Amino acid sequence: MTTTKRSDRRPADGSPVARVCVDVGLAHLDRPFDYLVPAELDEVAVPGTRVKVRFAGQLVDGWLLSRADDSGHTGRLAYLEKVVSPEPVLAPEIARLARAVADRYAGSLADVLRLAVPPRHARVEKEPRDEQPTPAAPTTGAVDPRGWRDYPTGPAMLRALADGRAPRAVWSALPGEDWAARYADAVAATVAGGRGAVVVVPDARDLDRLDTALTTVLGPGRHVSLSAALGPARRYRAFLAARRGQVPVVIGTRAAMFAPVARLGLVAIWDDGDDLHSEPRAPYPHARDVLLTRVHLAEAGALVGGYARTAEGQLLVETGWAREVVADRSTVRARVPAIAPTGDDPQLARDPGAATARLPSLAWTAARDALRQDLPVLVQVPRRGYLPSISCAECRTPARCAHCAGPLALPAAGGTPACRWCARVAAAYACPQCGGRRLRAAVTGARRTAEELGRAFPGVPVRTSGREEVLTDVPGGAALVVATPGAEPVAEGGYGAVLLLDSWALLTRADLRAGEEALRRWLAAAALARPAPAGRVVVVADGALAPVQALLRWDAGWFAGRELAERRELGFPPAVRMASVTGPAEAVADLLAAARLPDDAEVLGPVPAEEGRERMLVRVPRARAGALAEALHSAAGARAARKAADPVRLQVDPLSLF
Repeated sequence: MTTTKRSDRRPADGSPVARVCVDVGLAHLDRPFDYLVPAELDEVAVPGTRVKVRFAGQLVDGWLLSRADDSGHTGRLAYLEKVVSPEPVLAPEIARLARAVADRYAGSLADVLRLAVPPRHARVEKEPRDEQPTPAAPTTGAVDPRGWRDYPTGPAMLRALADGRAPRAVWSALPGEDWAARYADAVAATVAGGRGAVVVVPDARDLDRLDTALTTVLGPGRHVSLSAALGPARRYRAFLAARRGQVPVVIGTRAAMFAPVARLGLVAIWDDGDDLHSEPRAPYPHARDVLLTRVHLAEAGALVGGYARTAEGQLLVETGWAREVVADRSTVRARVPAIAPTGDDPQLARDPGAATARLPSLAWTAARDALRQDLPVLVQVPRRGYLPSISCAECRTPARCAHCAGPLALPAAGGTPACRWCARVAAAYACPQCGGRRLRAAVTGARRTAEELGRAFPGVPVRTSGREEVLTDVPGGAALVVATPGAEPVAEGGYGAVLLLDSWALLTRADLRAGEEALRRWLAAAALARPAPAGRVVVVADGALAPVQALLRWDAGWFAGRELAERRELGFPPAVRMASVTGPAEAVADLLAAARLPDDAEVLGPVPAEEGRERMLVRVPRARAGALAEALHSAAGARAARKAADPVRLQVDPLSLF
């Protein structure tokens, strides 16, 4: 075993050398090791195959990265023990991508490869290839740019993709836009140019919409879907179809960001601000950054789209890396619903209680008028459950669990308060401040909202869409749909009214992205309304707030530019590169003391973290991002080598800094 340092030394017995990434997941072992290939495995031990090797006296899994005739090791080399499967599932370009992602996020190659290639399913590998579905013949006609004509630069982007070029675009979608059809157009143009595409969406509902749109445009058998929800066999079958070149297009959730596609011509991501795009497993890569890394390695085109725009997307535009694809203002005005806030001066003059009412008269009137026209009404509520937070009715002290100090919640009307952390029931709760036993709502959830609206509009059907049950669509006709953000179903013909309640719950979060996230959720819901004058949107918020202003004008680019300018001034991502180091205080201090950070690095903190741990933040200019990741990875490797007891979590550009 050795590193990949080359020399002119050839193994004594003349056996070829295999360079293997050993799946041990330790930072100090993040390098390939050399093994000899025995004669009986010479034909099947090809780059990209899974192998078994002896490492530190144990039989462990590994990836055969490459073959060589010589090794830099001056001692004795061990032999490969086994080739698990002759299927070369790790494509060379994906191996390069995985290495780049590991370096970007201060992680190890083995951790990234576990994300990139799904677990093996032997039965699927053994299926006769002639029994697998044969893809339909590729389309050769020009893609109709009609759907992109509302965006002046949209047709030019399609032509560039069809001509084999690599355009890079940040797209702001219009309200009511069939975004899945537009992505299908871009993919079809790429395929017509003889290249492949990878498209990543946040969740299964978006994946179903895109799957339907691509089947319509490309025909059946021209793409596969990759998602962790598919199950081991179906997911591995779809992965093999892409790896074997049977399909030119792969779509999916973040599981598809590493999908192997031959002659990659386009990577695309929808709604890149959704936190579902962030991988919760080490090294915690974001799907957007993985796809943009693929753009550099494969010289492919890129499409970053959404109703909203992130500060990261705005940075791509402002640096000239990508061009924005937006509609002109006259088209926006024609497509946008009538949007009104409840907290501006004229509204307060008509309804003085609008500043404190949960459902001001403007929102109630909009819902009533839509229901009278036999149109559905969407009500977006940020919190799920019934009463997710309660407090003492006498002194307003938040109700906490006597065992773990977690917040108490009321699961249903007439139910018993229970802790949201440890699930203990607090049937005999008494306020520790005043001794009061009566409780009141501090935060109202979706189910309680549905109950209240049912009483306000008797005879109107009320449906909820959230974590317990997510609706996919709503038939036409009068109905009230109460949904949490991200679970809003599509209504046939669009909603007559969309009510955005409890805006304070989104805007007052202790999070760098609070305003950006609030606008993203509002735009996604408002996009489901009918155009004006038939469609109305009411946001229960002060119209002077920047996110509300962006919603009123439907100008996500303006807000993203404002956010990016503020982050530049304050020194926050994406204007800089930042890493968080989380763990016990002593372990965090130990790692940072050993790290050879760049000279211009700033260490900020500590910030309290969960479970008694602390978090330190390290900030560097974007040009020094590579040096920061390398320093942290090396320090983590040194701690692992000396078997430090307390683990430390490293995250580069985490979604949450606080």
